[in-house]
Amino acid sequence: MPPSPSALHFILLLGIVSLCADATYEGARSISGAFLGSLGASGTVVGLVAGGGELLAYGLRLGVGFLSDRSGRYWQLTTLGYLINTAVIPALAWVGSWPVAALLLLTERTGKGIRTPPRDVLLSHAAMQVGRGFGFGLHEAMDQIGAVGGPLMVAAMIWAGYGFRGGFWVLGIPALIGLGVLGLGQWLYPNPREFEPHSPAPETKGLPKVFWLYLLAAAAVAMGFADFPLIALHLQQVNAEGSDGVRIPLLYALAMGVDAVAALLCGRLFDRVGLWSLVGAVGVACGFAPLAFSGRYDLALLGMTLWGVGMGAQESIMKAAVAGMVAPERRGLAFGLFTSAYGLAWFLGSALMGVLYDWSLRGLVIFSVSAQGLGVVILVALL
Repeated sequence: MPPSPSALHFILLLGIVSLCADATYEGARSISGAFLGSLGASGTVVGLVAGGGELLAYGLRLGVGFLSDRSGRYWQLTTLGYLINTAVIPALAWVGSWPVAALLLLTERTGKGIRTPPRDVLLSHAAMQVGRGFGFGLHEAMDQIGAVGGPLMVAAMIWAGYGFRGGFWVLGIPALIGLGVLGLGQWLYPNPREFEPHSPAPETKGLPKVFWLYLLAAAAVAMGFADFPLIALHLQQVNAEGSDGVRIPLLYALAMGVDAVAALLCGRLFDRVGLWSLVGAVGVACGFAPLAFSGRYDLALLGMTLWGVGMGAQESIMKAAVAGMVAPERRGLAFGLFTSAYGLAWFLGSALMGVLYDWSLRGLVIFSVSAQGLGVVILVALL
């Protein structure tokens, strides 16, 4: 039976919401490391803020996922999360110290933690009709169109002479548009669960064993995946050729564009070959750290391209696999648990790489490649 047009339309609508939200917070993220550095923050501080933000964004998801399954308020929690996620970004334009900026950046990550598990459950219902890999891949691709547009908006404001603060201010525009479309989506599709036929209750109360093994592999990959603010700080501090204030957000925009293409391609491939598509994508992404931290802008371009491939796979087919492992009634908990563990690993890795950056750049690169390589080994063993 061909997929329902309404299911595809629903995915596209959620994609527009994510496009606008990503334009807002990824635009801010493209300059957050350099902005914190301009306010006097060290590499360790930037690493802790970036990693701590991911810890909040992912750590909250376990409780939110459980709450969304128990209450059934997927739409309400999604709306609350998007509101917090995007509303604080324009306020960064008036911040004069790095502790206040760090607090706002952590608040933005809190909103993302609230909205992601219930949003992914809503998306999974429609994805079951169009193909899990394609559904999550299409959503991620639209998500990353915003992630490209946001940094470009910021770069344009910096080029026009408005600086970092002007960049934060203009990001309020996509934030307002995204919230409006989200309200429209809830009105048009009040019960997305109808896209997916009800399945019989599972025989056991726990999550399947394959889920836990898969979670271990994903955590290893996340631990070795450096966050962009630390890469931006490195380019700024070593004064790499071409790494001025405008080109740093452009570099991030490149990575987000690669992310969008990789999400679509990996999603289609996932529907054909399953987890082997993830093995390939993570294997390719392992090489980003030696290039991104080389101190040369041309090599950083290649490194961020590989980084974008890895991010596209992690944000699309990793979730698509979880949706197929768990019954709909437990999917909020599964998404929440999976992304909480993923975020904890990301935090530990980001914090450690921030410390390693101040101590040994070579040690940072070795750690990044080794952790991601371990994830590949576990995935192959799982297959």
